[in-house]
Amino acid sequence: MESDIAPFAAMCADANVMRYFPELLSQQKAIEQIRGFQRHFAENGFTYFAVEELTSAEFLGFVGLKHQSFDSPYTPAIDIGWRLKKEAWGRGFATEAAKACLDFAFEDLQLDSVLSICPTINLASEAVMKRIGMEKAGTFQHPAIAADSPLNPCVAYLASTPRVTDGQAA
Repeated sequence: MESDIAPFAAMCADANVMRYFPELLSQQKAIEQIRGFQRHFAENGFTYFAVEELTSAEFLGFVGLKHQSFDSPYTPAIDIGWRLKKEAWGRGFATEAAKACLDFAFEDLQLDSVLSICPTINLASEAVMKRIGMEKAGTFQHPAIAADSPLNPCVAYLASTPRVTDGQAA
């Protein structure tokens, strides 16, 4: 939605939020990223979707699914990813929305597996991957990140059906 552009751009310009990404995004790059999400949805029926607080409809970030084809041992694949503004951290939003996305991936899209990646230093995202029932597949050097960057290596997690989340079958 057009109303999500300003809060999305602000989130992507926040150094705390973007510390595990190669760069902050300008307003123009944030808009281009949103347009890319919209194209991906038009072509595939899924993408990264806005996450809003239920009672206030406040924009919190995004969670969703997207095709990834960068060169790695784990791609091409459908990736689940998330980015939330700092005020939404630690409140369970990423886990709740990611679980719903995996349900959508397996039940509606009938996918066999879903990938998630993050830099090995991003322990919070890795914890979400574990909580939603993903299993560590390994580490790799992300080709879009400088080899000597602290953002490399990255860790890859995979989910497949059936999976276990927080000790219970999903």
